[in-house]
Amino acid sequence: MLWLKAFHVVFVVTWFAGLFYLPRLFVYHVEAVEPPVRERLKVMERRLLAITHIGGALTVLFGLATLAWWLQHVPGYFAASHWLHVKLLLVLGLIGYHAWLVRLVRAFARDACTWSSRRLRVFNEVPALLLIAIVVLAVVKPF
Repeated sequence: MLWLKAFHVVFVVTWFAGLFYLPRLFVYHVEAVEPPVRERLKVMERRLLAITHIGGALTVLFGLATLAWWLQHVPGYFAASHWLHVKLLLVLGLIGYHAWLVRLVRAFARDACTWSSRRLRVFNEVPALLLIAIVVLAVVKPF
């Protein structure tokens, strides 16, 4: 079980690298005026999104494997772990955020994104807030 948790954490870090940096690339993209710079950013966004997909998928896979281990070895674990229910809802929020990043990468690839750099900067704060809440829930288990 500890191996599952360890790999879960490793891939959480990988996933969050993309969740944090892709919106920053979007800010640079919106603010760039030179066409070659914008084209280079499109390539960077596409490649980083691919790595983010891998990190997200493996995070979910190892998270579910860890949860399955607990369910198999500790009867009633899920029902009694209310903090886990909230954590899983927040993870669903992260998955939704990830999907939104996909839409934005596609919009930037078509030169069709209408978001301002300010809006993208605010959007960039969402995964940080979710990360704080998820870590507090997983470590402190407040309820």
